[in-house]
Amino acid sequence: MQRRCFLRSLAAAPAAGLIHVPLVLPWEAAAQQRGGMAPAEPFKPSEGANHPIGEGKGIYPGRVVWVRDATSTSWDGVTGHWWDDAYTNQKVVRGMTSQLLRSLAGRNNETQAWDALFRSFNDSHKLGSSGYRPGERIAIKINCNQDRSPEWGAMASLPGGAPSGAARGGWPPRGPLNGLPSPHAVVALVTELIENAGVRGEDIMIYDVTGTRNVGQPIHNRIRANANPEFQAVKFLVGADYSLGDRLSPTPDMANPIRFAKQELPVGYLAQQVTSAKYLINMALLRPHGMAGVTLTAKNHFGSIHFPNDGGWSPRALHGSVLRTQATGSYNALVDLIGHRHLGGKTMLYVLDGLYTAEHNEGNVFRWASFNDHWASSMLMSQDPVAIDSVALDLLASEPRATEVRGNADNYLHEAALAAKPPSGTVYDPCGCGKLASLGVHEHWDNATSRKYSRNLGRQEGIELIASV
Repeated sequence: MQRRCFLRSLAAAPAAGLIHVPLVLPWEAAAQQRGGMAPAEPFKPSEGANHPIGEGKGIYPGRVVWVRDATSTSWDGVTGHWWDDAYTNQKVVRGMTSQLLRSLAGRNNETQAWDALFRSFNDSHKLGSSGYRPGERIAIKINCNQDRSPEWGAMASLPGGAPSGAARGGWPPRGPLNGLPSPHAVVALVTELIENAGVRGEDIMIYDVTGTRNVGQPIHNRIRANANPEFQAVKFLVGADYSLGDRLSPTPDMANPIRFAKQELPVGYLAQQVTSAKYLINMALLRPHGMAGVTLTAKNHFGSIHFPNDGGWSPRALHGSVLRTQATGSYNALVDLIGHRHLGGKTMLYVLDGLYTAEHNEGNVFRWASFNDHWASSMLMSQDPVAIDSVALDLLASEPRATEVRGNADNYLHEAALAAKPPSGTVYDPCGCGKLASLGVHEHWDNATSRKYSRNLGRQEGIELIASV
């Protein structure tokens, strides 16, 4: 069943009962029917607390920084939109971004932090110890899964007139969808790159190339509103521009395939505009997911893939290989994405936007019970793709209202941390360059109150979480 047909059938259903029914997407339902599996239960770690696996990455291996500032978000849930300037404080978000960078790199100011991050990336990739140099392009992957209309936050109607959005505060969908990137977080990152990292605007490209997705006006217009010529030179690469203009279209790079370890999966390709970049920043959303359990930095690259004979610029071919109902110790396509040399292999920085988090991939933003019925108001940053997703999973799993964090949502993290010898026995070699080494470090925190990982407990391995909440 196609996603849109599925959503249309849900939109026709009676709206908004008080009892939550776990979201089961059609790919998951089909898998359950074939294998006789029960619906996914609420997520529980498959191993105990503080048992790290894999190898930490970064200047400070395994370091993840989390900043929460409730003053960044003030939407009342009714008036206007959460992304309006009146309800997201750009100055506070910029300060959060600055704090994340300085804490991650262990430097006193943003310029030093950026230089340290660029040098760390180049040194770890045997590219010398230089920082950023003019002409070196940076691609920023954001998650625009819900940006599928000329109007930001209001997806196009489905056939027959049924709306494809989610009702405020519940399921099934019946209104505008708000699970979108924060324009203020994207602007803060771009401003940091131009003003403190010294990156030329023409070297920055923001993208999501899935065929129905755009980088909408609230992001585009806020960047263009800065009169500095560098902000006018920033590029936008999209799957569909909806005649809004000032966007580029992707061209598949057939010379750099992604070969998935599961033989029945087709060969995938990336955009030439992405493979030609030297650096990538993965700016994902902190969000549950009805199919995979969570959608964080790894799954963000579902918006990077082209399958010439299997949907074009669409991740549909991969849906059955990331299901939360798959057993722990199963192949997961996310590992091939994290490990590909033009995706995870060129990512210098991982960022999670959790200012206003959505209920799930097709849902609306929600207030967190964990934060006294306020918005998540959070951002996270790391150089380690496995560590940041591990922390985010723990954070989402501890929130009572994040009810779609279910099944074996950490399976891909085990596979990625132990990519050289994964529990599934899979040989992950997405580039044909030899099997992958560990892609990062995974573990679960001690508990949702103290939130300590192994390095916080004085050990020499595992995750280190620096939290300002």
